[in-house]
Amino acid sequence: MQKPRCSGQDLLAWRRSQLAQGGRAVDFDWLLMMQGDLSWAALQKMRILPESSVQLAASFNELESLWHRHVKEHVPLQHLVGRCPWRDVELQVSPAALIPRQETELLIDLALQCLKLSDPDACSERGVWADLGTGSGALAVALARSLPRWEGHAVDLSAEALELARVNLRSLAPSPCCRLHVGSWWEPLRLLWGNLHLVLSNPPYIPRAQLVGLEPVVRDHEPHLALSGGDDGLDSCRAIIDEAPRALAPGGWLLLEHHHDQSEAVLLLLRNAGLDAVQARPDLQGVMRFALARRPLRG
Repeated sequence: MQKPRCSGQDLLAWRRSQLAQGGRAVDFDWLLMMQGDLSWAALQKMRILPESSVQLAASFNELESLWHRHVKEHVPLQHLVGRCPWRDVELQVSPAALIPRQETELLIDLALQCLKLSDPDACSERGVWADLGTGSGALAVALARSLPRWEGHAVDLSAEALELARVNLRSLAPSPCCRLHVGSWWEPLRLLWGNLHLVLSNPPYIPRAQLVGLEPVVRDHEPHLALSGGDDGLDSCRAIIDEAPRALAPGGWLLLEHHHDQSEAVLLLLRNAGLDAVQARPDLQGVMRFALARRPLRG
């Protein structure tokens, strides 16, 4: 099918008419990029040279329909296009799992830093990693790509989320080096306890009472199973941290993402569990969003 072509002047006028309905310009431009195949650079060129023309991968009508659903029904744009850029890949997404957030990318960088701190050659050697609560499989895909010689395990309580993770791992990981497990946190990996060298998790951490105040695009369209962390938001973190001293290998690392105001509480849980090298790390806005610790080499 022939891709529709339009002038920069027409495109910019149409863009203004769509934003007049509501929504953020940055979101509309993301939709143009993902569904219309119009890069940010090409859009800027339209502003400088409105007489130039551009070929879109979707018609105005198609894009208008998606934008209308986003603005009026608060459907996430990622669900509407079925894809989400994350690190160096493009993940398939669906209502079965949380949409991967940009800040969660930092968990991978922190994990690789921890491994290199323990052993400069760790990334090229062999080991066992796990992603607890894998959802779309974003962390599992990144770990599989970063640690191709390691054995990987991705766990989720939702069979639908695991199927989405399976699709992403199959298309984006270099080889079938990750096994998928249905179940709660460490439990499906019990046979591996004491042999897990690196474990990451972005668990549910929003206090139950705060769910109603979330933006409709999140509250009404993303799975509450992956959002609610119980009364204080720490139920999942407790479950993960409590078993970490037995499940991790000696010297094995645990890295967690948590709510913006939970850093002190999570660090205390890690220390009380007997883990060492307990540290907090900030997200892209400088908020302490991550906690890391490791099982002592002895004891």
